[in-house]
Amino acid sequence: MFFSVIIPTYNRQPILEKCLAALENQVIADQNLIQGYEIVLIDDGSTDETIPWLKQSHFPHLRWFQQSHQGPAAARNFGIKNAQGDFIIFIDSDLVVTESFIQAHANCLNQRQKKTPPRVFTYGRVINTSNFENPTAEPYKFKDFSAAYFATGNVAIHRHWLEQAGLFDPQFQLYGWEDLELGVRLKKLGLKLIKCPEAVGYHWHPPFHLDQLPNLIEKEIQRGKMGVLFYQKHPTWEVKMMIQMTMLHRILWGTLSLGGRLNEKTMRPLLQWLINWGKPQLALEIARIFLNWYNVEAVYQQKYLLDSD
Repeated sequence: MFFSVIIPTYNRQPILEKCLAALENQVIADQNLIQGYEIVLIDDGSTDETIPWLKQSHFPHLRWFQQSHQGPAAARNFGIKNAQGDFIIFIDSDLVVTESFIQAHANCLNQRQKKTPPRVFTYGRVINTSNFENPTAEPYKFKDFSAAYFATGNVAIHRHWLEQAGLFDPQFQLYGWEDLELGVRLKKLGLKLIKCPEAVGYHWHPPFHLDQLPNLIEKEIQRGKMGVLFYQKHPTWEVKMMIQMTMLHRILWGTLSLGGRLNEKTMRPLLQWLINWGKPQLALEIARIFLNWYNVEAVYQQKYLLDSD
């Protein structure tokens, strides 16, 4: 097995340093199983210090490329087309992995490799953390559990199946759903998901503060728009539930947010009080009430615009 670890990045230079350093420190225990690996980084038009830093950095396994800002779907496709490996691992650029990360994915794939290419893919464990100095110190929590079928935060798959499915859809230029949409196509090819909890990645995000709200709201609006594109491609009840395009979701979040009256303005004092009290995660969970409201409203607005055309 030769692995290509594909990473799209956009304006994440500080945590990207930790991400790449962790990948360079991989311990390959079974060199008969793993012939080698490379890191394929695609910068998606970053405007921070990512490019100047990359030009001065030295990572022996790294090959990096640039593209104009087109979104993670196009960036991952770019990476696949330039990858040298027969197996692809997708992670995000804010993920810090353990030293046995690639070996763990290889072991799980090898256990199921009765056919070539194996009709399986492995999904590793993703642990959320806001500890920048030592992200791998965070313990696994119940809320870290994911029931997603194919999510590119930590997944390994033979490149044959990606090409067979048609790669990521570059129409998904905004935030959200491009990986799960590809997952629907992979499922139709009969691929089986194998959980691989030994392949651990720590997903870093800064502690919640109020300055993040405009960006979080914009992400929910984008996720709503991309959700409708997802449904257009796969008009099933399962997708409808995933993107929250049901009256149940509209009633639920409409009721909890009092029809949008509980929002980033009216809840600001409470959220700031919780942050000052040392409870930023609780503040974020409460903020998700109106964030979900923005998402559901964006879904219905996008659907109305498309139906009107």
